[in-house]
Amino acid sequence: MTTGHRRFGTSLELGAVAAAEIAAGIAASNAAGRRYLLGCPGGRTPKPIYAELGRICAADGLDCSGVVLVMMDDYLDPHSATPVPVSNDVHNSCRRFAEQEIRLVINQGLAASRHVPGESVWFPDPLDPPAYDRRIADAGGVEVFIAASGASDGHVAFCGPGSDLDGASTVVELAPTTRADNVVTFPGFASANEVPTHGVSVGLGTIRRHSRSVWLVLHGADKAESLRRVLCTAGHDPAWPATFIHECPGAVIWSDASAGRGAPV
Repeated sequence: MTTGHRRFGTSLELGAVAAAEIAAGIAASNAAGRRYLLGCPGGRTPKPIYAELGRICAADGLDCSGVVLVMMDDYLDPHSATPVPVSNDVHNSCRRFAEQEIRLVINQGLAASRHVPGESVWFPDPLDPPAYDRRIADAGGVEVFIAASGASDGHVAFCGPGSDLDGASTVVELAPTTRADNVVTFPGFASANEVPTHGVSVGLGTIRRHSRSVWLVLHGADKAESLRRVLCTAGHDPAWPATFIHECPGAVIWSDASAGRGAPV
């Protein structure tokens, strides 16, 4: 597979172009009478895309009632005897992020009939993770899956170093490096010791098998090493999961100037 690379001056420029392409995809899916499944990570990386998508949707009055937000992962409650997600009201809840930072942002300027419905925000079930892959496949697959990369270990979703390239959705133990990265992502954590040790996550194979296009988004100086590692490989390196992008359909790397400093041209 050939991996494209799109370079931008700033994360805002990147977000504007990415959001415009997603909005065009939603409009095309509406015209064809089908749903539009968008694979979504939480955290800092995709926020410029979500913010600009909300602006475009409001400006164009785009009908988003057929949009499905296919979320990547969520933390598991460390105090529960059975695998259940953390409460929606805690700062690190990915369900809280999906509602406040994605669905409400897209819906804020739209008529109620054009909203992304609450039931169209999907998460893997920690009691039956493989069912998530089946649900995505049965819905026709994801049009665009946005992926981000951990700054210190290249993790994608909760898939840390050594993750199976063909892995399906599952309950995982977070790598120590991933937990350290998540202190930056969720500053409500005082230290990595407060980050839950387990989560439910899509697998690298979930994204690869069930997406028409995968975008790896890297912006900011803290993502420079990840971009360098990805650009210096032609295939998947298990030590740096984000390199899985080279094995994905419709693979595109999106980066800004800050992340690109020191990266090969």
